Amino acid sequence: MEQAVRNGQLSDGDAQWFPYWLDRYARWTRQSSDTRIQIQPESLIRFLRTLRDGGKPAFVRLQVVRALEFYQQLAELSSSSEVTKADLTEIRTTLERLTRADHERQAGDVRNARAETSEALKEAEDAMLIGKIDSREPEILQSMRKLMRVRHYAPRTERAYAGWVERFAQAFGGWADSFSQVGEVEIKEFLSDLAVQGRVAASTQNQAFNALLFLFRDVLKRELAFLEAVRAKRPQRVPVVLSREEVAAIFRHLRGESLLFAQLLYGGGLRHYEVLRLRIKDVDFDRRQLIIRDGKGARDRVTVLPEMTVEPLKLQIENVRKLHEQDLEAGFGSAWLPDAFASQSPEAPRQFAWQFVFPADKLSTDPHDGSTHRHHLHESVFRKALRRAVQNADIQKRVTPHTFRHSFATHLLESGSDIRTVQELLGHADLSTTMIYTHVLQQGPLGVKSPLDRL
Repeated sequence: MEQAVRNGQLSDGDAQWFPYWLDRYARWTRQSSDTRIQIQPESLIRFLRTLRDGGKPAFVRLQVVRALEFYQQLAELSSSSEVTKADLTEIRTTLERLTRADHERQAGDVRNARAETSEALKEAEDAMLIGKIDSREPEILQSMRKLMRVRHYAPRTERAYAGWVERFAQAFGGWADSFSQVGEVEIKEFLSDLAVQGRVAASTQNQAFNALLFLFRDVLKRELAFLEAVRAKRPQRVPVVLSREEVAAIFRHLRGESLLFAQLLYGGGLRHYEVLRLRIKDVDFDRRQLIIRDGKGARDRVTVLPEMTVEPLKLQIENVRKLHEQDLEAGFGSAWLPDAFASQSPEAPRQFAWQFVFPADKLSTDPHDGSTHRHHLHESVFRKALRRAVQNADIQKRVTPHTFRHSFATHLLESGSDIRTVQELLGHADLSTTMIYTHVLQQGPLGVKSPLDRL
């Protein structure tokens, strides 16, 4: 690849990005770029899926496929023997159509772009196995996905676990022997390699641990007694908390929907995904409260609805009503419902009460059953708006959506609120989780004052 770049065989853009994506794919599949890289459609599909979930648009993912196809051509030309090439045509064709649809939409040809996007997404789901239990996947992985869906694991958890299991399989001989020759030593080696060579955080290593534990204990029915002992110890960190002035400064650089989103995060102590999943029926203006359904640990709770957000929230809901009416006129208008509730109440998905308070800009296709819904706003939308607001406010802290929840708890305790009340508002099962906020109070429960200030 480097020789091709030096010889001018690639355009400037491809010369810059082809080596980069080749190296990224090699590292993701745990291969060395010093030897010939083996390319498999199945692993490429999952690599592209991680890029998609990370917000990479179709044209970037298309560039990845073109880079790998070019690499295979170079390998074939430089080898004296026959080289087995992976056929990436179907994947490339799908991404070409998605890229073309994106360009049409940006150019303003909404009618054609919508039709093309819908058709292309359907093909993409068929070709790239997005969200499906595909018969071409290894049987172990299919069994794992089925069990996770029976137990109602979140889709992102399923994707993460499947990704870790695939990486583990690639590290220890593939899928042929159904892990019959793999045991405790190999698992410990894999987890240790993540920490030493990959230098991943303890939370990432624990996610890999949980994936392998689920695979061996629940899917393969093999007891590995030592596994609990190798779990990485998560460091105890004091949360980042904004001052009231910093919160106000960020709010001054947010507008419209993004401002309301941030106000609910801070004003009610909600998690990011809890605001995303908030539905019309769960906003109680009379009691000034929000009902959080199926929060962390599958628990419901009630939290405060800030007075300042009442009027903006009513306006937001009215805008959602107009959008919902347009969707109904177009033959759509349904929202995704949890578990089997949609089959039990067929009329519920199209009812206004079940619509999301923060809906997505466009319709989407449910990868499990192919139905078309208007889902909630994508999680990256507010993150991008928040990042810009923090930069414009010149705040030198690492601010994420969850920082507002930390600030909510800390400011309530500073104002004299009972810690048990704060625990209930946050939805913590254990008081010790809430107690961490006492460590960041300006005047903590110990009332400690620096000796320097007493001089």
